[in-house]
Amino acid sequence: MPEPGESREERVNRELIELLNELRVALPGVQVLFAFLLAVPFSQRFGQVTDVQKDAYMVALLSTLAGSVFLMAPAAHHRIRFRDPDKESLLKLANAFAIVGTVFLAFGMTAVVFLVTDLLFKDVVTAVVTGATAGLFAVVWFALPLLSKTRN
Repeated sequence: MPEPGESREERVNRELIELLNELRVALPGVQVLFAFLLAVPFSQRFGQVTDVQKDAYMVALLSTLAGSVFLMAPAAHHRIRFRDPDKESLLKLANAFAIVGTVFLAFGMTAVVFLVTDLLFKDVVTAVVTGATAGLFAVVWFALPLLSKTRN
């Protein structure tokens, strides 16, 4: 929504800045998770994990990688398209990338929770905690914003 007295160009510039600032909040967490995941195979205990745990690890690693790519893409596009007159298309693409990156991040974090709880507790606790984690992401990151959007 445009602010009072704001031109279309000013609105697009403001929204692009807002989006890039939002990504600055998410990226450190993604980077820390990715760094953690890169170190995991080098721990002594990793040789003892089951095939299911290895699969969960790969889902976590690749989802976090994809989340990182999509969440960083708006900044890369902004740099490459610096002073491009069509900032609105850049803003729409960057918004889509941010949403896709968030989805991948939710998958990656849920897979990490599965891996850790499966290493520590097994079966029922793993299922409950992983399901609750996935549900929390689904509700807080996706359902609530979509519900409030449909109400407006």
